[in-house]
Amino acid sequence: MIGSLRGRLLSKKPDNVIVEAGGVGYLVNVPINLLSALPIEGSEVFFYVHTHVREDALQLYGFPSEDEKKIFTTLLGVSGVGPKMALNILSGIPVKDFLHALDTEDVAMLCRIPGLGKKTAHRLILELKEKLPAAQEPKDRVFEDTLSALMNLGYKKSEAQEVLEMALKKGFTQIEDLLRESLRYLTGGRND
Repeated sequence: MIGSLRGRLLSKKPDNVIVEAGGVGYLVNVPINLLSALPIEGSEVFFYVHTHVREDALQLYGFPSEDEKKIFTTLLGVSGVGPKMALNILSGIPVKDFLHALDTEDVAMLCRIPGLGKKTAHRLILELKEKLPAAQEPKDRVFEDTLSALMNLGYKKSEAQEVLEMALKKGFTQIEDLLRESLRYLTGGRND
């Protein structure tokens, strides 16, 4: 599996680019809105890559951030959404607007994406609302990383957020301190 790709941009087309790395030219499908942000041909580029394997093809899908790659792979888990539709969704609406539409259950906004009907929009909302991050601005990276660590330890998101807020109010700012204090609350060892 190819997880990322760094190389020289050989060509840009409406829905893909060719990146040369190690003497091999890789055709990478990218969201349309990414094309305008890419440098001129001949420049170095970097993509987070999802490798999609079918019995008749091996396709690469490239993204500028791990978050966009995660959204793409999460979209692939929705019934009736393949790589082409997932890429179309990321091409048709900014990620922040897409996440906001899911949070607010805005079917009309989702239906503005070419090729996405009401039925699929409702399915996306139903299946993705809890799987993807909320559109609200994150408190900061330390908060999000600590929350992720607590959830990876098996705590519910709402419970983890609550104790993390309490730890923040006590003035902790480092991830290690926030995690230690949050775990103290969660395991019942509160010393207020």
